[in-house]
Amino acid sequence: MAKVAGLMALVVLGASGCSTNEVLRFGWPEGVTPQADAMREFWTWSVIAALVIGVITWALILWPVVAHRKRGDALPKQFQYNHFLELIYTGIPVVIVVVLFYFTATTQNYIQEEKSDPDVTVDVLAFQWNWQFDYAAIKDPASGQTRQWAQDDPQRIKTVGSSAEIPLLVLPTERTIQYNLRSRDVIHSFFVPEFLFKRDVFPHPEKNEQDSTFQNSIDKPGSFVGRCAELCGTYHSGMNFEVRALPGDLFDKYVDLREQTNKQTGKAYTAAEALSELNCGELCTPTAVTTTPFNTDRTLRTASN
Repeated sequence: MAKVAGLMALVVLGASGCSTNEVLRFGWPEGVTPQADAMREFWTWSVIAALVIGVITWALILWPVVAHRKRGDALPKQFQYNHFLELIYTGIPVVIVVVLFYFTATTQNYIQEEKSDPDVTVDVLAFQWNWQFDYAAIKDPASGQTRQWAQDDPQRIKTVGSSAEIPLLVLPTERTIQYNLRSRDVIHSFFVPEFLFKRDVFPHPEKNEQDSTFQNSIDKPGSFVGRCAELCGTYHSGMNFEVRALPGDLFDKYVDLREQTNKQTGKAYTAAEALSELNCGELCTPTAVTTTPFNTDRTLRTASN
């Protein structure tokens, strides 16, 4: 019987085409931050614990069915007043709940932990129906000094999305990033699926006593779509942005370019122009590769009759 069960398990795994990593994730999405990895590990061990408890429960249900099926009129030994047994089936669930609560709290604390000196601080402004990204502070990895820009500083690096262009939030990998979230109008929500993290964006977070900041770091370079995850009006579905994660050295060059004047235009380099100047292949594509702008020209539609 055990051999048949093992063979069936191998057939199921082989037919599913899942890798070992995918099997151990139990359907949990793959993230690109250490915080996402912590959530995946918590999920994996929670599912394993649930399966173990499930197997034990099924065995305890099936064992009396098989071993104590009726063989006569005599009643089997009764346990309804067994205090020791009552302590066991009361105590074990309590222990399980306490252990799950502990790992839930420690994982949540790690995800929400914020360092006092992040490497990059980005002010995220949400508005109907797009995003603006400002670099408030960037730490120089060589000197350890942090450059800061006031909100009204004309030298401050900004990227603003429009109906024709998806805004690019260019960030470094393997550095601590702080996101300061604020809305100009209604409630929005900052969501990057690969971060496995979402936080609502309020017009006045300090008045609503809402936590408007969070931190993470990105494990690998790439392009990741970002979305507004809170219904915010007519063009909510098109309110997307893109996170472009660059290796640290490329990000430093990108920041240097953003602070310079483009000789061809006579203005500061835009995000697209700076990425094009870096010329680093797919990572430096000047426009978003994960999503496209939503056409907001309502005149293109006509009445059907």
